[in-house]
Amino acid sequence: MHLNHRLQREYMTAILFLLPALLLFVLFIFLPLLYGLVMSFTDYGGFNITPNFVGLDNFVHLFKDDYFKVSLGNNLIYAALFVPLTLLVSLIAAVALNSVFHFKKYFRMAFYFPQITSMVSVAIVWGLMFNPMRGPINGILKSIGIANPPDWLMSTHWALIAVVLVSVWKNFGFYMLMMLAGIQGIPDFLYESAKLDGAGPWKRFLYITLPGLSPTIFMSLILTIINSFQVFDLVSVMTNGGPGRSTNVLVYRIYQEAFVNYKMGYASAMAVVLFLIIVIVSIIQFKLEKKWVTY
Repeated sequence: MHLNHRLQREYMTAILFLLPALLLFVLFIFLPLLYGLVMSFTDYGGFNITPNFVGLDNFVHLFKDDYFKVSLGNNLIYAALFVPLTLLVSLIAAVALNSVFHFKKYFRMAFYFPQITSMVSVAIVWGLMFNPMRGPINGILKSIGIANPPDWLMSTHWALIAVVLVSVWKNFGFYMLMMLAGIQGIPDFLYESAKLDGAGPWKRFLYITLPGLSPTIFMSLILTIINSFQVFDLVSVMTNGGPGRSTNVLVYRIYQEAFVNYKMGYASAMAVVLFLIIVIVSIIQFKLEKKWVTY
């Protein structure tokens, strides 16, 4: 009886500690998700308009909407560039910090600093740097002999690439720290044994570091893919979805439909599709996890 009473007290203590976080989750995540799902089946157009149930009309219209298809295509291109570039730069920086740089604390702070910088501030500064006429980036390109550098944010071909580059610079420090922690968690005796067997730096990296980092890379892959489908701030400040529709991605398109066109029911349908895309991609990744992740 005494043991059962003690277990009940421990369970109650655990529930009391979990309750505030659970309430916040329900209030600010679960209920808004549920509300958005309900709104996706209505023609809700604003706070003062009574929604009417329209069934699947929003979803039918969604897949006929060329603007949505363009936004989805832009988002897929953004993800295809952002995810591998971020993981590659993060991995290179983590390996360099672990083995090359002597001032590790300084570089660790310098590489991570963009992560804690305001996204709006970053977008404004980089927007000025990408100015094709007076920006320092094109000034540097001209100084090394490139006569006609890109127009960057004014070009339909280069604007999305510019946004990707800024996003990689802004986010790689976070994933670098994850990978650095993963590298430092690999036992030293594995590297010492490999050295005794005559393995060079490249082989040690290929056969020890990469397999040892596979769980960290897997988690970083999931987070970067989710992050790539949530990009909004940079697009809103740097390009407003332009020029033309070249940088109009899914979240920015949802914002336009909801708060510019006041089609909140239609925007909710877009948000539901975006949620399903992220869920499906995450499920596929977890299914493939066992084939390449080493624990």
